[in-house]
Amino acid sequence: MIRLLKEGNITELDKRELIDLIKESQAIAIKVNGVLKDLSALDSINSHDTLEIVSQNSPEGLEILRHSTAHVMAHAVKELFPDVKVTIGPAIEDGFYYDFDRESSFTEEELRKIEKKMQEIIKARKPFIRREISKEEAIKLFENLGEDYKIEIINEIEDDKVSIYEEGGFVDLCRGPHIPHTGMIKAFKLLNVAGAYWRGDEKNKMLQRIYGTAFPSKEELEAYLRFLEEIKKRDHRRLGKQLRLFDISDEIGAGLIIWLPNGAVVRKVIEDFWKDEHLKAGYQLLYTPHIAKLELWNKSGHLDFYRENMFAPMSVDEVAYQLKPMNCPFHIQVYKSELRSYRDLPLRFAELGTVYRYERSGVLHGLLRVRGFTQDDAHIFCTEENLEEEIQKVLDFTIFILSTFGFDNYEIYISTRPEKYVGTLENWDRATNALEQALKERNLPYQIDPGEGVFYGPKIDIKIKDVLNRAWQCSTIQVDFNIPERFDITYRGKDGYEHRPIMIHRALMGSLERFMGVLIEHYAGAFPTWLSPVQAVIMTISEKHINYAENIYKKLRDEGLRVKLDRENEKIGYKIRQATLDKIPYMLIIGDKEAEGGRITVRLRSGENLELIELEKFIELVKKEIKERKNIKEVPK
Repeated sequence: MIRLLKEGNITELDKRELIDLIKESQAIAIKVNGVLKDLSALDSINSHDTLEIVSQNSPEGLEILRHSTAHVMAHAVKELFPDVKVTIGPAIEDGFYYDFDRESSFTEEELRKIEKKMQEIIKARKPFIRREISKEEAIKLFENLGEDYKIEIINEIEDDKVSIYEEGGFVDLCRGPHIPHTGMIKAFKLLNVAGAYWRGDEKNKMLQRIYGTAFPSKEELEAYLRFLEEIKKRDHRRLGKQLRLFDISDEIGAGLIIWLPNGAVVRKVIEDFWKDEHLKAGYQLLYTPHIAKLELWNKSGHLDFYRENMFAPMSVDEVAYQLKPMNCPFHIQVYKSELRSYRDLPLRFAELGTVYRYERSGVLHGLLRVRGFTQDDAHIFCTEENLEEEIQKVLDFTIFILSTFGFDNYEIYISTRPEKYVGTLENWDRATNALEQALKERNLPYQIDPGEGVFYGPKIDIKIKDVLNRAWQCSTIQVDFNIPERFDITYRGKDGYEHRPIMIHRALMGSLERFMGVLIEHYAGAFPTWLSPVQAVIMTISEKHINYAENIYKKLRDEGLRVKLDRENEKIGYKIRQATLDKIPYMLIIGDKEAEGGRITVRLRSGENLELIELEKFIELVKKEIKERKNIKEVPK
């Protein structure tokens, strides 16, 4: 009899019953005592082993399916391009990739040829056969095949033996497991090609990486491809250019953002809202320098734990200075500028502080991964007695800010102590407990993300979900007992003695650049009216209506609306199309009946026309919408 673990329960089956169950469940692999193995491992199972069935629809099964598809892709590439060398080909989230050493990039036409060859291999239903051989045998095998990268990997393996997989004459170094045969691949698609350095090191050779995806069914694949098309439509880099929001120039430098006039308007609206709400919440606003003496970062601990993310220091009057990667040491200095009492606490400092961090050129991505960005940063200095309450207030503030921008779904994580850290275990436990208790008090569900805290303390990370249900890391709340100790900051307590405050680091939006990128993709560039760089455009049907249109333009400007007047001598259909492409919320059309009746015709960017209304009524409606920061009918579904 064989012990089968299913949904937490163990059932004993004979081998025939097990085989029938495996066929019924469309299994592609098994777990033996918790270890993933090929289905062929059934032959070696003992009665004391515990078995689990892995179906292709499970997360582990889907990963195996995609990993096997990556092998089939490598097989197809080798058949079509024998001189290409293969490197590694793992499954990743939503798909797989394989890196190839080839001087030129693969073209779209070549990708289609590779897909066609893959279909031939799949149709042949060739089995994946696993073998364990000695390292010496493996090196000799891959030397004969001319696969230098495989030999490099083998030489780094500590075990005496390695496993290889063969299917249809193609041999690859791999731990496995794999699907039983190639015919189990039902739906796949090669997506794109990108450059990738061997082992991710810019000093190594540039390889050609082919990305693809695979699913258990064609329906799932087609749904995913539709999802990718929607992502393309919402790509903030494309929309940023179309809507003239931001630019990145090689002449200025990679990862450095230029905010164009339209983007600058949106940023101003965000900043004004952020500042007003922080003042209401009892924060004091700060501005701090962009550089400081290098010694400041040594004292804060950033040089020891964060140096690889910092730009090289510069020399000023023979003293080393550093572009700031963080704002916190500056806020510490503000705290130290006066003697502090328990009556002053909690003390809340907030700053839209621009910081600079080194990122490899290969990971830079529009607004989402940059080298210079503005954090909506704040630091709260408090006593241990009011720590939990302050965390709860920050949670409430975060949720208010996010919901105002249209984000009501999120995932919350507590990131715990990393391997490399400062401070005592006791302080780490106190800080982690305070974060957990605050979340429990607010009835907010959370998960633990082990080892992902920052070097000075644990943190709450909030990942917002956009309209496509993609998660984006933005908000963070961090408790820090350590930096106050490093800088020796104190406050005088009720007892007349000096005590050490606790420091809370927090960012609600994360960075303005990243948050703007997420906003663009969430709304597909069609911002709610309160955020839109141009809220209304006035368009005339003919030149004789310009005087009336100019009067309307002046009235709207006087009311504080962001409005544009389109005086161009073009057909009204062209003007409407252009305003729609620019995603302007309201189009005010002026013709004979509007000019004669002293009214306006209003068209929404969705294509809906409102009734002919008085200008004053329109102003009242739009100002109410802006004040409430709502535009529900304009939020993409």
